[in-house]
Amino acid sequence: MASPVAVVIGGSAGSLEVLRMIVRELPQSLSCPVAIVIHLPPHSSGLAELLSVDTCLRVKQAEDKEPAAPGTIYIAPPSYHLLMESQGTFALSVDPPVHFSRPSIDVLFETACDVYRAGLVGILLSGASDDGAAGLQEIHAAGGTTIVQSPFSAEVAIMPAAALALFEPTHVWPPNDIASGLTQLLSGRSP
Repeated sequence: MASPVAVVIGGSAGSLEVLRMIVRELPQSLSCPVAIVIHLPPHSSGLAELLSVDTCLRVKQAEDKEPAAPGTIYIAPPSYHLLMESQGTFALSVDPPVHFSRPSIDVLFETACDVYRAGLVGILLSGASDDGAAGLQEIHAAGGTTIVQSPFSAEVAIMPAAALALFEPTHVWPPNDIASGLTQLLSGRSP
């Protein structure tokens, strides 16, 4: 099994502690970029600093036209959509909200899928909207690996349940299994 070339993670209400658990488990030899969209209030800018406490990997807000580098965790800035461009760089957009959200998980998932296709791992966590479900379905249809937090383990089950209503993802896992399973996938092993 080939190692993924990129990982995208999305979540909303109730996803922060699960996200921190995932980041703590990421290998220090991470050979791909990780991009994250979490729905936060418009002026919240401390997510990168919070996650950097949990890892030795570089954690930063994504910048417009910045190349996606291996071993780096990128956070969507508040009030901007985070997109992946065909040349492997990020783009920031102030286009209208999608599913009442900017940044939108679907926007990141769909544009990253266009670039990385079957080499992409998409993870959808707890949340109170259906943002991310359609984008995760696109990743699945392109042959990528899709992981949904099991609704019974989610603080708010609307987001993972929306994905499960659309398609059958590669894995439906509780938080501990997401963290350990992603580590196995990143090392090229089947979880």
